[in-house]
Amino acid sequence: MPGDTAREGRHRTGMNASTTASTRTIPTTATRWTLDPGHSAVGFLVRHLMITNVRGEFERFRGEVSYDASRPEATRIEATIDIGSLNTREARRDADLRSALFFDVEHHPEMTFVSRSARAAGDGDLEVTGDLTIRGTTREVTLSVRDISAAPADMRGNPRMGATASARIKRSDFGMTWNKALETGGVVVGDVVTITLDVSLVKMM
Repeated sequence: MPGDTAREGRHRTGMNASTTASTRTIPTTATRWTLDPGHSAVGFLVRHLMITNVRGEFERFRGEVSYDASRPEATRIEATIDIGSLNTREARRDADLRSALFFDVEHHPEMTFVSRSARAAGDGDLEVTGDLTIRGTTREVTLSVRDISAAPADMRGNPRMGATASARIKRSDFGMTWNKALETGGVVVGDVVTITLDVSLVKMM
């Protein structure tokens, strides 16, 4: 899926996820915003049994954004997700996803995204390209960012803005290759995963 899935050209293994997020500093030339976890959501969906999508979410995450509406190319994003906090509303499935068959949370507890470039995509939308690290493997992924709001003050007087973003990746690109063939054809779990983010951001003072 050109333009949607992680590209093959930027593949690095053995990288520590938490180190990835801490080695890059958000530029100070644009307004800096911090993610409000209490008013944000990070989710994913994947095809199950070739007939429906299973949805899940990550309940713990943090992030920082640098954004200037007049200079979209200056946009920078850093985010860290606690993979152990995943929840698909089915305990046995969640345990499988945390195991070495999939995320291997014991050895790779975090997923990180560190942006490298950004460009305007029309109607105020953005495409932000960066390094996504899962299970110690880093791939280049492009986030499609839309519904970027203005920045009015909230009820406490803090400037706040919001946005929605999504990306499609192949889980096999990050070492999650487990599957099982169905007697009727196809496989139990799809390879393509859609990541979705609905975020509320508070201006950093």
